[in-house]
Parts: sequence; C-alpha cells; structure tokens
Amino acid sequence: MDTRTSLFPSKSDYALVKRTWRGDLLAGITVGIVALPLALGFGISSGAGAEAGLITAIVAGIIAAVFGGSNVQVSGPTGAMVVVLAPIVASHGVPAVILVTLMAGIIVVAAGFLRLGKAVSFIPWPVIEGFTLGIGVIIFLQQIPALTGPGGNLTGHTNVAVSAFLSLIHADPVYLMWAVAAVLIVVACMVGLPRLHKAIPGSLVAVIVVSLLAVLIPNPLANIGALPSTFPAPTVPALNWELTQSLMVPAVAVAALAAIESLLSARVAASMADTGPYDPDRELVGQGLASIGAGLFGGMPATGAIARTAVNVRSGGRTRVAAVFHAVVLLLIVTLFAQPVGFIPLAALSGVLMVTAARMVNVAIAGSILRSTRADALAFVVTAIVTVSFDLIVAVVVGMLLAGVFAIRSYASAAGVHREDHLPGDAEPGDERIALIVIDGPLFFGSADRVLDEIVKTKDVSVVILRLSRLDTVDATGANSLVEIVQRLEARGITVIIKGLREQHLELFTRIGVISALRHENHLVADLDAAIVHARSHICREIAKIA
Repeated sequence: MDTRTSLFPSKSDYALVKRTWRGDLLAGITVGIVALPLALGFGISSGAGAEAGLITAIVAGIIAAVFGGSNVQVSGPTGAMVVVLAPIVASHGVPAVILVTLMAGIIVVAAGFLRLGKAVSFIPWPVIEGFTLGIGVIIFLQQIPALTGPGGNLTGHTNVAVSAFLSLIHADPVYLMWAVAAVLIVVACMVGLPRLHKAIPGSLVAVIVVSLLAVLIPNPLANIGALPSTFPAPTVPALNWELTQSLMVPAVAVAALAAIESLLSARVAASMADTGPYDPDRELVGQGLASIGAGLFGGMPATGAIARTAVNVRSGGRTRVAAVFHAVVLLLIVTLFAQPVGFIPLAALSGVLMVTAARMVNVAIAGSILRSTRADALAFVVTAIVTVSFDLIVAVVVGMLLAGVFAIRSYASAAGVHREDHLPGDAEPGDERIALIVIDGPLFFGSADRVLDEIVKTKDVSVVILRLSRLDTVDATGANSLVEIVQRLEARGITVIIKGLREQHLELFTRIGVISALRHENHLVADLDAAIVHARSHICREIAKIA
C-alpha cells in the first residue's frame, strides 16, 4: 500500500509553500508569459491548431503539477511531440490526435504503476543529445513552409527536409519577404532584449511587436484566426475500433516520447537548484494523467518541457504552485484576450519556434561528444540523422542499439586470457607439459567465443590449469564456453584442472555443467599450489608409463 500511495499527491508536496509562495507566483507569471507563444506555435505546427496547444498547456500544466513527481516541472506541448504528431494528423486527421492522446496517456500511467521510471537512465548521453539535435533541426525545418505562403505545407511530403526544400522552390516571393521580415524582428527581440535585462520576455515582446506592425501596416501575412473565449467542456471521443487499432503503434511512440522527455526534463530540473528530489515513477503517472486530461478537453499529448521548467527554476519557482499558476495565467489570457491573440501572425510564431529550435542545438556539447570516442560520436551523429530522416522513436532505438553494440564490444575486449610463462616456484621436470592459463575480466556472450578459441588451440601439453580467481562477471554463455573448453581439451587427452572458482559463480557453473564436465571432482581446487601439485602428479604418471 505504501508503494502505491507514493505515486499520488500528499500534503508534503506543499510543505514549503508558506515560505516560497511569493517566488512561486512570480515564477508562474513569468513561465505563463513565456509559454503562451510556445503553446500557440506548437499547437499550430502539429496540425492540431492553436486552441489545442493552449488547452494542453492549461489542463496538462495543472494536472502534471499536482500529480507529477517533480516539484518544479512545467508540462505542456513541446517541439518533440509536434514532430511525432504532424505525421499522425497528415495520415488520420486532427480528430485522431485526441484518441492518440488518451491512448498514450493510459500507457504512460501504466508505465508509472509498473515502476518503469528509471528506465530512461539506460539511454546513453550521446543518444539523448543526438535525439535533441535532430528534434531541433526538424522543428526549424517545419517552420519554412509556413513562411513561403499562407497555405503552409502544400507539397504533400511528410519528410520535413523535402517539404522545406520544395516549399522554398515554389514560394510566393512577396509573402516570403514579409514572413522573413517578421522572423527577423522576432529573432532580434528574442536574442537582444534578454541581454538588456534577463527578466524581459523576449518571445512575448517579439510577438506583440510583430502583431502591432501587422495591424498597422497592410500585409499578406496569415494570422492565427478566431479563438474561443470560453474554455471547452470535457468530452469522451467516440471509439472507433478500426481507427484505434491503426493508431496503436503511434500511441506507443507518443507514450515513449512523453515518458523519455518528461523524465529527462525532471532529472535536469533536479540538478538546477535545491528543489527536492523527484520520483520518476510518480512523474510518469502525473504525465500520463495530464495527457488524458488534455485529450478529454480536446488537447494534445503533454510532456515535461525543459525550456519552461528551466525558466520556472531560474525565476524562483520552488513548489508545484508555480506550475499551477502558470496554467492559471494562460487560462486568464484565453478568457480575457482571445480576440487580440487571434491577430498574431503565424510568421511570428514560426520565428519563435525557429529561435527555440536553434537553442536546442548546443554546439559546445556536440563538439565535446564528437571529440570523445568514435563509438559515442557515431551514436550521436546516427541518432541525429535518423531522427531527421525517419522517426524519433526509431532514432532512439537505433542510437541505443548502436551504443549497446559498441559498449558490448568494449566490455568484451576487457576479457583477458593468457598463458603464464612458467609455473610459480622452483621448476621441476615435466613442467613444460603443464599450461597455467589465466582468465580475467568478464566472461559473457560477447567474449566467450574469443576465450574459447584461444584456450582450445593450446598444444603440446598434458595438463591445463584454468585459473579463474580473477574472473569477473559470468553469464550462461560464458559458463557454457568453459564446458566446451573442458570437453574439447579432455577429448584430446588433456587433463583440465579448475583453480580459484569464486563462490558467486559456483551455483551457475554447477547448473550449466562446468563442474560435471571435469574428469574428477578433485580437479576443482581452491589453491594454486594444490593445483600445481596435482598437475605434476599427472605428469609423473605419464612419464612413468613412457618409461
């Protein structure tokens, strides 16, 4: 019962509110202002619409703050999720987003109850950074069709690189000129204003400036359009079994992405300031419930957003109140300023997302990974390329497989096998017929064949002493290779003695048959001197037979 209840809210979540509420409220306002253009932009870029982005930021922001495992995580629509949703909208239409959101939310909640929260720690850092780089490139390329004409992506291609290239070729020159001008204003505001003062919300100021100029100066730029001034009521979508089946794989992909991004964001936030530990399993439950809530209100899948979470922490947010208040700020904007928001040019939001995407590309980190090891550099580059070319989840899987292959190869190379030049102590006649072979390091499926090949090619000896006291990790494949070594040497008339078998390996070796493969139970010894004495007794008997 204690394990289950730890996944749900408690009074301790708000123990510090009496001391931190002022900072939390200020941080909530700041994050709400920053989140507005991002929520609008990500909603439009996904194909679900600006309203879906705002609904997700509000509903998911509150639910994830209350039920999540982090005190400072701010959730809502993110660029990575946009990349996954855009193909779903293109293939199945906007209504499919709601069903995918609900299905993915249920999967993420189940993952939390199954205690899978720490699984993200198995994703290598180069894969995560390659994944992030690829997402940044995709988000940037996704904005180009919106700058080339009021219709957006009319090329019919789902690949963002191809779509961006063809959109530029068929661009309306006049529209493109106006759109680029809007983007340049946004870039100047987002880059320049924070340098004057860190508290200035560059993205919001940029959107306001471009919107005012668009109202005052006649131009062809398309805008967001009318937004509802009231919040929608929750509804359960009609279930279509055929559509549900076709959306199962996309839903799993969305759930995996939501879990990965949220847990990474929470982990980074925990390292930014003393905001208390985070519970990865509870975070999954909270994020899953947030997506379910957003789906019921017509939103899109939600994840923890590192950009907004970082702003929250840097602005003084220390408890869940900050994330809740950020959602309240967005709700007030929707209900009080829906009409002015509708006049925001789409090009301005594209500019915000382009700057956001550019900031996801950390040149210093990329350089350090590329200079590290060839394996890590290759995993980083391949993950980024696959992310842009194919699919985010495929990219993570490919990157992990690639990193795993190199890790196994490196781990396998740590396994050593060598023959000692001479036996310890004074030499005796016949010692040249005794091979003392040392196996050290890990003996597992990645190194077993190499160790087997090196030992069985031993020639011109009558006794082989396998010294296993330095043997580290052993799996079933490694133990079975020892069985083969004993059997193949004994078949050639070579006596095998095993020395120094560790206690933790005894049970496995017994079950696999290493011990029973020995010619006699006395051929398993604990002491090297005893092993050498026993080996020399075999040599003496052999010499006696010849004589």
